[in-house]
Amino acid sequence: MMQFTESPTLHHHHQMMPLSNNPSMLNKLSNSVRPWPVGFPSSTKPIAGGGLGDANCMEQLLVHCATALETNDATLAQQILWVLNNIAAADGDSNQRLTCGFLRALVSRAARTGSCKILTAAINTTASLAVHKFSVIELASFVDLTPWHRFGFTAANTAILDAIEGYSSVHIVDLSLTHCMQIPTLIDALATRLESPPLLKLTVAGATEDVPPMLELSYEELGSKLMNFARSRNITMEFRVLPSSSSDGFASLIDQIREQNLVHSQIGEALIINCHMMLHYIPEETLSMGHTSDSPSPNLSTSPQTFSYRNFFLKKIRTLDPTLVILVDEDADFTSRNLVTRLRSAFNYLWIPYDTVDTFLAKGSKQRQWYEADICWKIENVIAEEGARRVERPEPKGRWVQRMRSSGFRDISFGEEAASEVKTMLDEHAAGWGLKKEDDELVLTWKGHNVVFASAWVPSI
Repeated sequence: MMQFTESPTLHHHHQMMPLSNNPSMLNKLSNSVRPWPVGFPSSTKPIAGGGLGDANCMEQLLVHCATALETNDATLAQQILWVLNNIAAADGDSNQRLTCGFLRALVSRAARTGSCKILTAAINTTASLAVHKFSVIELASFVDLTPWHRFGFTAANTAILDAIEGYSSVHIVDLSLTHCMQIPTLIDALATRLESPPLLKLTVAGATEDVPPMLELSYEELGSKLMNFARSRNITMEFRVLPSSSSDGFASLIDQIREQNLVHSQIGEALIINCHMMLHYIPEETLSMGHTSDSPSPNLSTSPQTFSYRNFFLKKIRTLDPTLVILVDEDADFTSRNLVTRLRSAFNYLWIPYDTVDTFLAKGSKQRQWYEADICWKIENVIAEEGARRVERPEPKGRWVQRMRSSGFRDISFGEEAASEVKTMLDEHAAGWGLKKEDDELVLTWKGHNVVFASAWVPSI
């Protein structure tokens, strides 16, 4: 088991003091590691203050910088960015690397939106990290490094095995960010736990979005490898790719499944909808877009302004009458239209992957570069992008629970076996990881902070 590295930093939400009313912060700005660039104001009076490396201080600097960008205050934005560039080392501790990711994102936002045009010339160390394209073996090993995804795999597979008992055929619609990396473990479980394994049908949405982690091979090639693996375990497996997109709530995929799945209840086939870290890429609402000829039927919404593709998706899968729906996602909220609110939410959540990486990946390793590049991609999308290009929009567990219930589902509790399997899996990782149960959902934690939740649902009667 990897050793746990204790971190004294506690991240929490706090009241933000305006920079102009915070002389200690102004002093820190005027006494940064490097002198101000030529032409930058430096007339603030020195007043004693704490260190700039504190996570709360870094968050305040980022928030004030974002506010300056939004109000087009180039002078203040440049001052703060210069300080951040000095204290947020790309190869520093976890807080510094986290802040560096946000620094990159803020500069990228300024460049894309045209705000504070001259500031990017002063900061020249903010190039985005390259996102790696994984081979299947690399991605499988990468996912195994941390419980971030394994937690959901473990809880989901246990619930799926319980739900399909007695069925001769199982159809799994796998909407997963990790490109079916959950499926080999499920195949193993089917082969070892069931005397007469069912026919396994696997349907996936085509990889149409460039969202990390990225796979270097096509889904057709991936399907061939999965079917070969299933054959080696004496499991008969069918694999198909239905090109579809999260941008419209996977509407075409669901329609095709409905057409091809009308007889599943007649032939004793279990239908499992497995949603792993994917639903938060569905737009949460069309806002001012309104309905067009290509939009889903407005009958599901009272007005275009309140139409929700997420609710649309959930109501569509409810019409399929699935045997089980698994929903696993990050317990965070990046949906605010306000940049500062979104930045604070992201900062107070994304410190977790930076903190955990120090426990399992060596500094300078290729895997660590890949891991942090993926986090930086997420940060940049949350901070620098707007509109349809901002796809990283997680919602907290409670909001998804409300969506599921209002769409005609009821949650079912994970059994003791699921909790036991998850705990056994967590024993293979750093001691900071934990498990708790909130109502019927299981929640993965890091040092007591919620990270990922897993929930299981069946149609309401």
